[in-house]
Amino acid sequence: MIVASVLIPLPVQEAFDYEVPEAMTLTRGDQVAVPLGPRLMRGIVTEVRETTGSNRRLKAVDGLLDDPRLPPRTVDFVEWAARWTLSPPGEMAAMALKGLRAPRPRPERRLRRVGDRTPARPTAARTAVLEAIGDRAMTRPALTALSGASSAVIKGLIDEGVLELFEVEALAAFDPPDPDHAPARLNADQAAAADVLAGATAKGGFAPFLLDGVTGSGKTEAYLEAAARTLRADPDAQILILLPEIALTQALIARITDRFGTAPAEWHSGIAPPRRRMVWEAVVAGRCNIVVGARSALFLPFANLKLIVVDEEHDGSFKQEDGLVYHGRDLAVARARIEGATVVLASATPSLETLWNAQHGRYGWLKLSARHGAAVLPSIELLDLRQNPPDPQTWLSQPLREAIGETFARGEQTLLFLNRRGYAPVVLCRACGHRLTAPDTDSWLVEHRYTGRLVCHLTGFSMVRPRLCPSCGAEDTLVSVGPGVERVEEEVRALFPEARTAVFSSDTVPDAKSARALIQSMIDGQIDILVATQAAAKGHNFPNLTLVGVVDADLGLRGGDLRAAERTFQLLTQATGRAGRHDKPGRAILQTWTPEHPVLMALAAGDRDAFVAAEMAEREAASLPPHGRLAALILSGEDATAVERVAQMLAEAIPNAERLEVYGPADAPLGLIRGRRRKRLLVRADRDVDLQGFLRAWLARVKVPGSVRLTVDVDPYSFL
Repeated sequence: MIVASVLIPLPVQEAFDYEVPEAMTLTRGDQVAVPLGPRLMRGIVTEVRETTGSNRRLKAVDGLLDDPRLPPRTVDFVEWAARWTLSPPGEMAAMALKGLRAPRPRPERRLRRVGDRTPARPTAARTAVLEAIGDRAMTRPALTALSGASSAVIKGLIDEGVLELFEVEALAAFDPPDPDHAPARLNADQAAAADVLAGATAKGGFAPFLLDGVTGSGKTEAYLEAAARTLRADPDAQILILLPEIALTQALIARITDRFGTAPAEWHSGIAPPRRRMVWEAVVAGRCNIVVGARSALFLPFANLKLIVVDEEHDGSFKQEDGLVYHGRDLAVARARIEGATVVLASATPSLETLWNAQHGRYGWLKLSARHGAAVLPSIELLDLRQNPPDPQTWLSQPLREAIGETFARGEQTLLFLNRRGYAPVVLCRACGHRLTAPDTDSWLVEHRYTGRLVCHLTGFSMVRPRLCPSCGAEDTLVSVGPGVERVEEEVRALFPEARTAVFSSDTVPDAKSARALIQSMIDGQIDILVATQAAAKGHNFPNLTLVGVVDADLGLRGGDLRAAERTFQLLTQATGRAGRHDKPGRAILQTWTPEHPVLMALAAGDRDAFVAAEMAEREAASLPPHGRLAALILSGEDATAVERVAQMLAEAIPNAERLEVYGPADAPLGLIRGRRRKRLLVRADRDVDLQGFLRAWLARVKVPGSVRLTVDVDPYSFL
């Protein structure tokens, strides 16, 4: 008997076995229809084997589907990712089939000539149409544009039977990129990096690299040149470029289009489902060479993947924390290893994990130490707010105000950076001290003046700002506490009424189209002062921006997150790096109450190495990443007693293990979200401990009831 193991795209922990009918031949990666309960389900064949029989009768595979076979290495990656993250492999399979689950695009209606028929009245316009179409088939808008004739002329030819309409299945049209279309002029460092990367892809096999370059050093040009040489050597090669934010996608697509003469494919949540399906089918068929996308693009079924680029690899947005929990950067390295491809982790502020791998020779280390062309790094000044405090209920100190005014007077642009959305982060009652929170959630409501609503950024709940305190009923006692970008913009408009001011945050630019429009307005000089969150701190290139003012440089240093210092250093380096990226010198002013903080002192001195050495030493002393490993177990449920019971069961079932500790269970910092109570346990292990093996052994000892949800987060980035 031939048996196929089939992975069904549901949250199931293993592949199911089915008997293969005698007339059917299956192989790894085939898509099949199999019975599951009363229905037929799509599944991916992971193994086909011969067996002598079974003590239970197996159901038979119903049929082989016409959809494309997944490349075996894509299946390998799905299975590896499930083992690494301790996720149900069926859910990982669903990620690989995401594009295929989207609806097919509508067929295209095209025109073609019918035999050698000629029109009854061969006017000049009709002749132009027939000459334009020749023996080809094209859409009506394309024929109208090419021939210069009106739609009425074309309709007349259809009515006479000279032209006919027919439908063809829509296919994504990705013209082959031309590696010699518009080569960039590289400096010595860029050319050397491109040489190494291109050499690695030509040689073949797994090759990981850190592309470490200061802001504005031209990392993009270096890896695009490596992509061009890869395509020159192998025109069928496929290249994946991952970005942390959708807002960055359009700028990179424009640069790729300019470089290669054709646009790449996009893959992110902003793409319409039919287009997503077209990209999926083009990738698996090898008809698409370059894909630019978000972290989920890692699960596309590449036919010939040769190069993966993770741009801004340090960015926390690569960590997926809802649903399937995984880190896009780590899975990109794994996918490259499985595919035998080159992977490039590019950043001006690499994560400590990536730096550790580069320092220990696990990754090649390519350095771009200077800005491209005539641009130089901005000067950075720490502005001590203890000596220059802002006026009451304002947020910009006098020296920063003066710098903004001078910059505006020169006709140059200013970026005011505050990584806090909305108008005010807290609304409280002066009478009773009550802080407004979302219902069934511990997070505070953020005031948004643009919409007149209070919003929970965690759950999406929003409400109109009340007139009465919901706790004590007092009238007109609610006050806004602290600044968000909207409040800073309000202050800027009052100070500089003649300046053109805008806000850049996920509230004001909720989609790729609006982000693209605002970025272009900034590039075109239509904005004088941009007040922005981290949405503007990544990868954007504003030629006339010469001043960056950080409103609250201390903001990210608060709290107990082990990566707080690292994230703050990265974010402020990226934000200040927006200034002076062209021929005009740049300047950055960081408002702070603690200018003696090591992170801020390292920023001001431009001494990344000193910061990294100090932070690495602290992590090593505590055996924390990258010198150790972490995993979190998060329990949640509507019944607090049931959650507590499971937490205690887990605590009592911890296996004995050396060089490993478990902390908790303890209430999560946000102990209530959407009506669900939350508990956390944290595991710390030495770097060479089999953490996943320990977690599997531990979880196998405990039966978690359906009323309690258990989430496993390997290498957590959030500790809420």
